[in-house]
Amino acid sequence: MIYKANILVVDDDKTVCKSIANVLENEGYKVDLAFSGEGALAAVNKNKYAVVLLDLMLPGISGLEVLQRIKKQNPNITAIMITGYPSFKTAVESIKLSAFDYIPKPFTPDELCGVVARALERRLAYEEIAQKIGLSEENLVEISIPNDIYCIPDHSWAKLEPDGNVRIGMHHDFSRSVKSITSIQFPEKNETRYQGDVCLRIVVDRGQVLRLWTPVSGKIIRINEDIARDYSLLIHDPYGQGWLALMEPSQFEEDIKNLVYREEENSHG
Repeated sequence: MIYKANILVVDDDKTVCKSIANVLENEGYKVDLAFSGEGALAAVNKNKYAVVLLDLMLPGISGLEVLQRIKKQNPNITAIMITGYPSFKTAVESIKLSAFDYIPKPFTPDELCGVVARALERRLAYEEIAQKIGLSEENLVEISIPNDIYCIPDHSWAKLEPDGNVRIGMHHDFSRSVKSITSIQFPEKNETRYQGDVCLRIVVDRGQVLRLWTPVSGKIIRINEDIARDYSLLIHDPYGQGWLALMEPSQFEEDIKNLVYREEENSHG
């Protein structure tokens, strides 16, 4: 692990809070707990945190409101939303409000540690990846993003093809924060995935697991097998040769209401 960060965990369920704290403390992080939105705001006002793990469904002040107030108070805090009530629309809304990612309950210790480590290593990953693939940081930052894609911001994207199918892939901000890929678990051909489901699982060093969310619902038609042979395509060309899967959408027009179109996505990041 690179960072020995201070982390705040916010959940009205004390058992959940303590379980998360135990996992993260075993990784070497220093963890504080808050059991309400008011408690979270007081803690952030008093202490410095690199990451806040924040439950969306809090009594009193909602998780989204707490997120907005925390980011206004300290924009540099990385917020990861926790939800036990899967609501893709609400989870994506939190990302639009500058949350880094969300993690639905139940989650494994490896998944929890994976998303926290990815958040903390994101900035360092930019520099290391630029060196690894021989690009200057300016060229890495200036990666060309198509004008006609819909995004889960900083996560995954969907593009409608002329034949009505949808190509899906990994947002470049996500791929740059992924290091030392051990394996990728793709969905099977003809398998149905719904918006907000896990599109694929990425296993990185130390067995940590990252989950990429499916941007639209539909049936998987084809997997990009080139990715399995060359993970660097996710970094070199995430919107071209680094696409992940081709899908026959089931409710594209409805799904894109929950996504961010390309022009908006640019202003997000």
